[in-house]
Amino acid sequence: MDGRRARAQNVRALEWRNADTGDATMSPKKAASKAAGTRKTAGGSRGFTTEEKAAMQERARELKAAGRRSAGQADGEAEVLAKIAEMPRADRVMAERLHALVRAAAPELSPRTWYGMPAYAKDGKVVCFFQSAHKFKARYATLGFSDTAQLDEGAMWPTSFALAELGAKEEERIRALVKRAVS
Repeated sequence: MDGRRARAQNVRALEWRNADTGDATMSPKKAASKAAGTRKTAGGSRGFTTEEKAAMQERARELKAAGRRSAGQADGEAEVLAKIAEMPRADRVMAERLHALVRAAAPELSPRTWYGMPAYAKDGKVVCFFQSAHKFKARYATLGFSDTAQLDEGAMWPTSFALAELGAKEEERIRALVKRAVS
């Protein structure tokens, strides 16, 4: 029996059992977990949230599209701009400004999407990315750097930065970070 049919059969069995006992309600704890987009696995640890699952599915689509794309086709600028356009206004304004800053500070970086987020790569490897606050229901957006970014400072250094707003001071720091990351 294939997986889809087995799941449907399990759902019908649960519906039948609930109808038989007259208990069609969900426990408050389970309802809260379901509303939060999380689930518990058999080992008791938390699984992936709905947002994390969506990001992984977007990454799979990106990889599939990259495999179909020929080397002569345009870079991912259009894809990045489309992802930015989908964002809520506050994140979109910040992402548009950040896109312009990164493109000006490091023209050698090529825009692309990465887990559904605007990202910038060098030699096919992501160097930095923008994560909107809305994507993972966070209170701030994030500018993140991968391990390929040259930001090393001794034995410990930051790899992501919270962005509540972009002022002149923040823009200057971002320019410096991006230039350093690709050096």
